[in-house]
Amino acid sequence: MKPKKQHPLDIALCNEVQIHYKRPVYDETKNIKGSKSAEAIFRDFVDTERLDFKEFFFVMLVTNANQVIAISEISVGGTTGTLVNIKEVVQLAILTNASGVLICHNHPSGVLKKSTSDEATTQRIKGALGLLDIKLLDHIILTTENYTSFSDEGWL
Repeated sequence: MKPKKQHPLDIALCNEVQIHYKRPVYDETKNIKGSKSAEAIFRDFVDTERLDFKEFFFVMLVTNANQVIAISEISVGGTTGTLVNIKEVVQLAILTNASGVLICHNHPSGVLKKSTSDEATTQRIKGALGLLDIKLLDHIILTTENYTSFSDEGWL
């Protein structure tokens, strides 16, 4: 009798996901001391020549000691907004074993005022992360000239 041929969608054929986590060497990591240092690190990561062109959304993942683990671009939108996948933000926090998250997006208009959409997205991310005991530490809005911090303004 022939062995039964496995169907290509059989769960047994799925590869396992493996995560290898090694804490970064302490002296080689950047440390977040407040909104100013977070803004500087985001600016180092972002192509600042694109800030006036489209809206971008980034996430910074940090340890319990506020050492930067990683930064990732989550989405690219148009001139007036970008869609943020909350699940992707949470997934990155889990996969990197982050204790804290900082989010950042730009306003191509140059206006530093938060929108109702900015507020809603921030609260959704904060709530989702909070379920996993991961803190949303700040939400930075960048323009080419300046920045504003939800944490500094008391909006978080």
